[in-house]
Amino acid sequence: MTGHTRLSWTDVRDTIRARILDRTYAPGDKLPRDEDIALELGCARITVHRAMQDLSQIGLVERKRKGGTHVRTDPVTRATFDIPITRREVEQRGSKYGYQLISRTLERSTPSVMARFGIQQPAEMLHVKALHLADNRPYIFEDRWVDTRSTPDILGVDLNCESANEWLVRNKPYSRVDVRFYAMNAEGESADHLSTNEGNALLVIERTTWIGPDPITTVQSVAAPGYQLTALN
Repeated sequence: MTGHTRLSWTDVRDTIRARILDRTYAPGDKLPRDEDIALELGCARITVHRAMQDLSQIGLVERKRKGGTHVRTDPVTRATFDIPITRREVEQRGSKYGYQLISRTLERSTPSVMARFGIQQPAEMLHVKALHLADNRPYIFEDRWVDTRSTPDILGVDLNCESANEWLVRNKPYSRVDVRFYAMNAEGESADHLSTNEGNALLVIERTTWIGPDPITTVQSVAAPGYQLTALN
């Protein structure tokens, strides 16, 4: 990627980020030296250094003095808090983690999903419902839509064995996120899956993420009674 136009540090950052997202640089891989990237891209070493600083700050890479730069195995995708891997969140509380896939279907996006993504036309997406458990008790009921146009790889993931939450945090770091917190009364699916009485107040954490202009996923995580918001860091 050479030419007469001098690349900015954001150009270099976006190039390296794209390589991470398409797994040219896979989780755990050591990246080339800043000098080698600068030579390849035809820019100054300081430009690469600034780009790597930003990638480190947003949690995609880890830089160590004399150890080089590595793609993080568990990307820390940052908003005003870290989007957690629910399994680790449960284990850090000292509890035993469990997971149940409830359903996995390809469906046309609903008007509410289209509104969250900001798209005008419905599209076929992956609709996943799952239950996360702590010490064999319901912890979070997850109702998630994944846009398979931006994230086709998820169609090959065995979601019986690995949650969409964990796979997406590891493999699809976002560039933009919208987050909402609100309360709802337990009813229907939420009451059933969280084993609580209808009418009980439940916390809902709604997150929608994008890579550039492309939607990745939108999820409503409904927490069981007693869930502590501080677990979101």
